[in-house]
Amino acid sequence: MNVKQFYDKGLAHASYAIDSEGEMAIVDPGRDPQPYLDHATERGAKIVAIIETHPHADFVSSHLELHQRTGGTIYASKLVGAGYPHQGFDDGDTLSLGAVALRSINTPGHSPDSISIVLSDESGKDHAVFTGDTLFIGDVGRPDLRENVGNMTAKREELARAMYKSTREKLMVLDPEVLVYPAHGAGSLCGKNLSSDTVSTIGRELKTNYALQEMSEDEFVAVLLEGQPFIPKYFGFDVDLNKVGAPLLQPALETVPRISSEATLESGVLVIDTRPAADFNAGHLPGAINLMDGGKFETWLGSIIGPSEKFYLLAKDEATLETLIEKTAKIGYEGSIQGALVAPGGLPATSEGVPLDAFKDNPDAYTIIDIRNVGEYAQRAIFAQAINIPLPELRERVGEIPTEKPIVVHCAGGYRSAAGASIVFNGLENPPAVYDLSVAISEF
Repeated sequence: MNVKQFYDKGLAHASYAIDSEGEMAIVDPGRDPQPYLDHATERGAKIVAIIETHPHADFVSSHLELHQRTGGTIYASKLVGAGYPHQGFDDGDTLSLGAVALRSINTPGHSPDSISIVLSDESGKDHAVFTGDTLFIGDVGRPDLRENVGNMTAKREELARAMYKSTREKLMVLDPEVLVYPAHGAGSLCGKNLSSDTVSTIGRELKTNYALQEMSEDEFVAVLLEGQPFIPKYFGFDVDLNKVGAPLLQPALETVPRISSEATLESGVLVIDTRPAADFNAGHLPGAINLMDGGKFETWLGSIIGPSEKFYLLAKDEATLETLIEKTAKIGYEGSIQGALVAPGGLPATSEGVPLDAFKDNPDAYTIIDIRNVGEYAQRAIFAQAINIPLPELRERVGEIPTEKPIVVHCAGGYRSAAGASIVFNGLENPPAVYDLSVAISEF
């Protein structure tokens, strides 16, 4: 028996391959099926099963493509109401895989249709549990994502109560030595307190996970609902897409229009300029948003832009452009790209750097916009006079910003503020000077 974890840092997403005696099962695969196909070849194994613990909200799964390319059966809870060929996999159902076995346990809480998968070794002893978004290391899945999407919907309090029962009655009763393999780690928006560790044990979680400590159901519900992060715009879209299965990746990537740097762009279509802030400030297209390429690009893209909105994707060079198209596809947004292009030279619009000394001497002379999340702001308000408008809400709420003074936009480290400053400048009808405090925030 062999278990391999695949970890996508950009989405903080973990997926798994389990193989025994030439048969392999894939659990919660990401959009690109190739790493799993390559691993199966390396292991001399045939992919016979693809298991979805639930319809994921934060990334697009390749379960349907893996089925089409390997003939492996897709297993998912019957509660998903899946629109792809599959076999129901719920309480009491077991799948033989070589000399080992996988059994399903229904663990609603993050979603009504969540399952966890217990792996029994060759001797029949429970070895590991693949918990999807139900149990994380240091946390449990947030219960507020399925109020309006999916085959089954449920209110957040209802799902929080289901999570209480799932953890206490299904997962906490497993042997303390059972390994815990979750679908996400630190940085994921599917929970609020995820550890940077990528594997744990039931025993360790019983001792250290706040959500597994002794408390009443009402106390658990209150603790779980408090302080959950924002919900990106793309989450509901991905749940529905995963429910039916995404199109084949490579053909989907090939349909993205690659256009000349000299092409005339359609008026009114948003431009996402992914270059470093210094390059953007030196010259950019009017109206462009400076969402820099980085570790969380796909998450912020899907937080700022809705799934039905078209946009141009602009990068510093061809290689970066192709990588960014692939990142966009991880959240199912490749079909929203109106055109992908390398940045032309001599772009007309420029942005000034923040007058840092003047700002330090008299911050009250500026309107300060703090675009960190509500929880970050509540934990520490860096400037007492700042207006907190989180980045995912900024395009919709930019009209709330006073324009009598120059505007300074900041986040926690400088990445988000580049996007925020460009959104503020573009969104105001007669904007004053708008400055990105960028990495200088570290001086405050």
